[in-house]
Amino acid sequence: MFIDHFIRYLQFEKRFSPNTVTAYKKDLEQFSGFIQATDDDLLKTDYQNVRSWIVELMDQGGDPKTINRKISTLRSFYKFLLRESLIESNPMVQVKGPKTPKRLPVVVTEEKMDILLDSSSVFDSDFSGSRNRLIIELLYGTGIRLSELVGLKEEDFNRYEQHIKVLGKRNKERIIPLNNALVASIENYIDLKKAQQFNTASSVLIVTNEGRDVYPQFIYRTVKFILSMVSTHKKKSPHILRHSFATSLLNRGADLNAIKELLGHSSLAATQVYTHNSVEKLKLIYKQAHPKA
Repeated sequence: MFIDHFIRYLQFEKRFSPNTVTAYKKDLEQFSGFIQATDDDLLKTDYQNVRSWIVELMDQGGDPKTINRKISTLRSFYKFLLRESLIESNPMVQVKGPKTPKRLPVVVTEEKMDILLDSSSVFDSDFSGSRNRLIIELLYGTGIRLSELVGLKEEDFNRYEQHIKVLGKRNKERIIPLNNALVASIENYIDLKKAQQFNTASSVLIVTNEGRDVYPQFIYRTVKFILSMVSTHKKKSPHILRHSFATSLLNRGADLNAIKELLGHSSLAATQVYTHNSVEKLKLIYKQAHPKA
């Protein structure tokens, strides 16, 4: 009951994305199951209950980053309950999450992306080949998220102003400029899409071979398969192309605040992670070029 009330609050007042709401709900259902197993009550949860749950997650080999996300979910949940006067004190006040090791974003180099996109053997010229190429070009050329690509509609593409309108997290819209090559790729794809004469009335830009709305797993599989041709990294997800987009901009002198706006980050702190990759590149250049290095 309390969880459902909170989920509705996230959906309709906070306007969180469906993926974020689903994650919050899963975390709370997991914690609720833990509390019920110990014959306790969500409204009577104290600091010790939360700490016991965190310890159990860590004993099960949980990733610190995932555990911290779950803690963040509980913080929001109990802050909400306190605001609604359903509890008298917040059990999350003293809770601290496990330390997470700093990881540099994994990227595909510009050289490898050039090889991939310039190759005539990777993408066929038919509808599916053009679509798969466009998936890669949009993710790498605009830095949009997987969910944003899935929800992108044909009407969001402005060929005259050369930009796309993206609906990001918390339903925030942003405009992302497109280069000439990407505009041409989108136009070519749309022409091929129309030529298929699909019976479905899908309004989204990227569709399956049957003309149905594309789904996240389809995008993920496509990206993983194509990136495997040029990348040896274990991770080959759409998010890596987002990282690559941001890193390329930073390496070429783009302003950090501009990159923040293009990525749709709510704070500059989230964007600053890309400066580490840039610093590492400078260190490498220094070691290779400086006589005293």
